[in-house]
Amino acid sequence: MLICKWDKVPEDIRNDAVYPYWKKLRKKNFSLFWKRVFDIVVSLLMLILLSLLFIILAIAIKIDSKGSVFYRQERVTQYGKKFRIHKFRTMVTNADKIGSQVTVAGDSRITKVGRFIRKCRLDEVSQLIDVLTGNMTFVGTRPEVPKYVEQYTDEMKATLLLPAGVTSVASIKYKDEATLLDNAENADEVYVNEVLPGKMEYNLQSLKRYGFWRDIGVMFATVGAVLKG
Repeated sequence: MLICKWDKVPEDIRNDAVYPYWKKLRKKNFSLFWKRVFDIVVSLLMLILLSLLFIILAIAIKIDSKGSVFYRQERVTQYGKKFRIHKFRTMVTNADKIGSQVTVAGDSRITKVGRFIRKCRLDEVSQLIDVLTGNMTFVGTRPEVPKYVEQYTDEMKATLLLPAGVTSVASIKYKDEATLLDNAENADEVYVNEVLPGKMEYNLQSLKRYGFWRDIGVMFATVGAVLKG
Protein backbone atom coordinates (compact mmCIF):
# COMPACT_ATOMS: atom_id res chain seq x y z
CA MET A 1 0.00 0.00 0.00
CA LEU A 2 2.98 2.32 0.46
CA ILE A 3 3.41 5.07 -2.12
CA CYS A 4 6.36 4.29 -4.40
CA LYS A 5 8.82 6.80 -5.86
CA TRP A 6 7.44 9.03 -8.60
CA ASP A 7 9.51 7.40 -11.34
CA LYS A 8 8.09 4.01 -10.32
CA VAL A 9 4.47 5.10 -10.75
CA PRO A 10 3.05 3.52 -13.94
CA GLU A 11 3.45 5.83 -16.91
CA ASP A 12 -0.26 5.94 -17.75
CA ILE A 13 -0.96 7.30 -14.25
CA ARG A 14 2.07 9.57 -13.94
CA ASN A 15 1.01 13.05 -15.07
CA ASP A 16 1.07 16.65 -13.84
CA ALA A 17 -2.46 16.47 -12.39
CA VAL A 18 -1.60 13.39 -10.30
CA TYR A 19 1.75 14.68 -8.99
CA PRO A 20 0.34 16.97 -6.21
CA TYR A 21 -1.67 14.04 -4.83
CA TRP A 22 1.35 11.73 -5.02
CA LYS A 23 3.54 14.31 -3.24
CA LYS A 24 1.06 14.64 -0.37
CA LEU A 25 0.45 10.89 0.00
CA ARG A 26 4.16 10.08 -0.21
CA LYS A 27 4.58 11.94 3.07
CA LYS A 28 1.90 9.70 4.62
CA ASN A 29 3.73 6.38 4.17
CA PHE A 30 4.02 5.80 7.93
CA SER A 31 0.26 6.22 8.29
CA LEU A 32 -0.33 4.03 5.21
CA PHE A 33 1.81 1.29 6.79
CA TRP A 34 -0.50 1.22 9.83
CA LYS A 35 -3.52 1.39 7.54
CA ARG A 36 -2.35 -1.88 5.97
CA VAL A 37 -1.72 -3.47 9.38
CA PHE A 38 -5.24 -2.45 10.41
CA ASP A 39 -6.67 -3.95 7.21
CA ILE A 40 -4.97 -7.30 7.79
CA VAL A 41 -5.88 -7.64 11.47
CA VAL A 42 -9.49 -6.44 11.22
CA SER A 43 -10.35 -8.29 7.99
CA LEU A 44 -8.96 -11.55 9.38
CA LEU A 45 -10.94 -11.18 12.62
CA MET A 46 -14.12 -10.30 10.75
CA LEU A 47 -13.75 -13.24 8.38
CA ILE A 48 -13.54 -15.54 11.39
CA LEU A 49 -16.48 -13.92 13.19
CA LEU A 50 -18.65 -13.83 10.07
CA SER A 51 -17.80 -17.33 8.85
CA LEU A 52 -21.29 -18.64 9.75
CA LEU A 53 -22.92 -15.76 7.85
CA PHE A 54 -20.77 -16.62 4.82
CA ILE A 55 -21.99 -20.23 4.95
CA ILE A 56 -25.66 -19.20 5.27
CA LEU A 57 -25.42 -16.75 2.37
CA ALA A 58 -23.60 -19.30 0.21
CA ILE A 59 -26.31 -21.91 0.77
CA ALA A 60 -29.13 -19.42 0.12
CA ILE A 61 -27.52 -18.22 -3.13
CA LYS A 62 -26.99 -21.77 -4.42
CA ILE A 63 -30.56 -22.81 -3.59
CA ASP A 64 -32.09 -19.70 -5.17
CA SER A 65 -30.40 -19.83 -8.58
CA LYS A 66 -27.82 -21.63 -10.67
CA GLY A 67 -24.28 -20.32 -10.64
CA SER A 68 -21.36 -19.63 -8.36
CA VAL A 69 -21.58 -18.16 -4.86
CA PHE A 70 -19.27 -15.26 -5.68
CA TYR A 71 -19.44 -12.77 -8.51
CA ARG A 72 -15.83 -12.37 -9.68
CA GLN A 73 -15.87 -9.34 -11.95
CA GLU A 74 -12.60 -7.75 -13.06
CA ARG A 75 -11.92 -4.42 -11.34
CA VAL A 76 -9.02 -1.97 -11.11
CA THR A 77 -7.06 -1.14 -7.96
CA GLN A 78 -3.75 0.52 -6.94
CA TYR A 79 -1.50 1.62 -9.83
CA GLY A 80 -4.00 0.28 -12.36
CA LYS A 81 -3.60 -3.35 -11.31
CA LYS A 82 -6.54 -5.54 -12.36
CA PHE A 83 -8.04 -8.09 -9.99
CA ARG A 84 -11.20 -10.17 -9.70
CA ILE A 85 -13.35 -8.83 -6.88
CA HIS A 86 -15.26 -11.05 -4.43
CA LYS A 87 -18.94 -10.14 -4.18
CA PHE A 88 -21.74 -12.45 -3.13
CA ARG A 89 -23.68 -13.07 -6.33
CA THR A 90 -26.99 -11.21 -6.36
CA MET A 91 -27.79 -11.49 -10.07
CA VAL A 92 -28.30 -14.24 -12.59
CA THR A 93 -25.19 -15.87 -14.05
CA ASN A 94 -23.47 -13.79 -16.79
CA ALA A 95 -25.57 -10.74 -15.90
CA ASP A 96 -22.82 -8.42 -17.15
CA LYS A 97 -23.09 -10.02 -20.60
CA ILE A 98 -26.84 -9.53 -20.93
CA GLY A 99 -27.08 -5.93 -19.77
CA SER A 100 -25.27 -2.84 -18.48
CA GLN A 101 -22.30 -3.07 -16.13
CA VAL A 102 -24.12 -0.75 -13.73
CA THR A 103 -27.18 -1.90 -11.80
CA VAL A 104 -30.44 0.02 -11.57
CA ALA A 105 -33.00 -0.27 -8.75
CA GLY A 106 -35.53 -2.43 -10.60
CA ASP A 107 -32.97 -4.53 -12.49
CA SER A 108 -34.64 -7.76 -13.67
CA ARG A 109 -31.31 -9.60 -13.46
CA ILE A 110 -31.34 -9.47 -9.64
CA THR A 111 -32.40 -12.77 -8.01
CA LYS A 112 -34.88 -13.10 -5.12
CA VAL A 113 -32.14 -13.79 -2.58
CA GLY A 114 -30.06 -11.13 -4.29
CA ARG A 115 -32.63 -8.45 -3.54
CA PHE A 116 -32.48 -9.26 0.16
CA ILE A 117 -28.66 -9.34 0.13
CA ARG A 118 -28.50 -5.98 -1.63
CA LYS A 119 -31.07 -4.42 0.69
CA CYS A 120 -28.95 -5.39 3.70
CA ARG A 121 -25.70 -4.52 1.87
CA LEU A 122 -24.39 -8.03 2.49
CA ASP A 123 -22.99 -8.52 -1.02
CA GLU A 124 -20.01 -6.33 -0.08
CA VAL A 125 -19.09 -8.38 3.03
CA SER A 126 -17.14 -10.91 0.97
CA GLN A 127 -14.72 -8.14 -0.02
CA LEU A 128 -13.05 -8.82 3.32
CA ILE A 129 -11.18 -11.46 1.32
CA ASP A 130 -9.88 -8.77 -1.05
CA VAL A 131 -8.88 -6.55 1.88
CA LEU A 132 -6.92 -9.41 3.47
CA THR A 133 -5.09 -10.18 0.21
CA GLY A 134 -4.21 -6.52 -0.31
CA ASN A 135 -6.20 -5.89 -3.47
CA MET A 136 -8.50 -3.60 -1.49
CA THR A 137 -8.56 -1.56 1.69
CA PHE A 138 -11.44 -0.73 4.02
CA VAL A 139 -11.65 2.93 3.01
CA GLY A 140 -10.78 4.12 -0.47
CA THR A 141 -12.19 4.81 -3.92
CA ARG A 142 -14.59 2.05 -4.97
CA PRO A 143 -13.02 -0.23 -7.63
CA GLU A 144 -14.34 0.38 -11.12
CA VAL A 145 -14.40 -1.96 -14.11
CA PRO A 146 -11.67 -1.28 -16.73
CA LYS A 147 -14.12 0.29 -19.23
CA TYR A 148 -14.95 3.07 -16.76
CA VAL A 149 -11.34 3.57 -15.66
CA GLU A 150 -10.55 4.24 -19.32
CA GLN A 151 -12.85 7.28 -19.03
CA TYR A 152 -10.85 8.80 -16.14
CA THR A 153 -9.45 12.28 -16.60
CA ASP A 154 -5.79 12.84 -15.71
CA GLU A 155 -6.77 14.06 -12.24
CA MET A 156 -9.13 11.13 -11.60
CA LYS A 157 -6.17 8.78 -12.08
CA ALA A 158 -4.83 10.05 -8.74
CA THR A 159 -7.35 7.73 -7.06
CA LEU A 160 -5.27 4.83 -8.39
CA LEU A 161 -2.36 5.78 -6.13
CA LEU A 162 -4.05 3.83 -3.31
CA PRO A 163 -5.86 0.46 -3.25
CA ALA A 164 -9.56 0.43 -4.06
CA GLY A 165 -11.84 0.58 -1.02
CA VAL A 166 -14.84 -1.24 0.38
CA THR A 167 -16.38 2.09 1.34
CA SER A 168 -15.75 5.82 1.01
CA VAL A 169 -17.41 9.18 1.47
CA ALA A 170 -18.54 8.90 -2.16
CA SER A 171 -20.12 5.50 -1.44
CA ILE A 172 -22.15 7.02 1.40
CA LYS A 173 -23.24 10.04 -0.66
CA TYR A 174 -24.19 7.80 -3.59
CA LYS A 175 -25.62 4.88 -1.61
CA ASP A 176 -28.81 5.15 -3.69
CA GLU A 177 -26.92 5.13 -6.98
CA ALA A 178 -29.08 2.33 -8.44
CA THR A 179 -32.19 4.43 -7.89
CA LEU A 180 -30.56 7.41 -9.61
CA LEU A 181 -29.93 5.27 -12.70
CA ASP A 182 -33.31 3.53 -12.64
CA ASN A 183 -35.06 5.89 -15.07
CA ALA A 184 -32.08 6.49 -17.35
CA GLU A 185 -32.51 5.50 -21.00
CA ASN A 186 -28.81 4.70 -21.17
CA ALA A 187 -27.50 3.81 -17.69
CA ASP A 188 -23.87 3.51 -18.85
CA GLU A 189 -23.92 6.96 -20.43
CA VAL A 190 -25.52 8.60 -17.40
CA TYR A 191 -23.06 6.87 -15.08
CA VAL A 192 -19.98 8.03 -17.01
CA ASN A 193 -21.18 11.57 -17.67
CA GLU A 194 -22.99 12.39 -14.41
CA VAL A 195 -22.54 9.88 -11.59
CA LEU A 196 -18.82 9.07 -11.99
CA PRO A 197 -17.65 12.72 -12.05
CA GLY A 198 -19.73 13.44 -8.94
CA LYS A 199 -18.29 10.49 -7.06
CA MET A 200 -14.78 11.43 -8.13
CA GLU A 201 -15.13 14.90 -6.63
CA TYR A 202 -15.59 13.25 -3.23
CA ASN A 203 -12.82 10.71 -3.87
CA LEU A 204 -10.28 13.38 -4.81
CA GLN A 205 -11.21 15.49 -1.79
CA SER A 206 -10.68 12.42 0.40
CA LEU A 207 -7.19 11.94 -1.07
CA LYS A 208 -6.31 15.54 -0.25
CA ARG A 209 -7.52 15.08 3.33
CA TYR A 210 -6.26 11.53 3.86
CA GLY A 211 -5.66 10.48 7.44
CA PHE A 212 -5.85 7.15 9.30
CA TRP A 213 -8.35 8.39 11.89
CA ARG A 214 -10.47 10.03 9.20
CA ASP A 215 -10.74 6.58 7.58
CA ILE A 216 -12.01 5.17 10.87
CA GLY A 217 -14.64 7.90 10.92
CA VAL A 218 -15.76 6.97 7.40
CA MET A 219 -16.13 3.34 8.47
CA PHE A 220 -18.41 4.32 11.36
CA ALA A 221 -20.36 6.66 9.06
CA THR A 222 -20.85 3.77 6.63
CA VAL A 223 -22.27 1.54 9.35
CA GLY A 224 -24.62 4.36 10.34
CA ALA A 225 -25.73 4.88 6.73
CA VAL A 226 -26.43 1.15 6.27
CA LEU A 227 -28.46 0.93 9.49
CA LYS A 228 -30.36 4.11 8.64
CA GLY A 229 -31.01 3.05 5.06
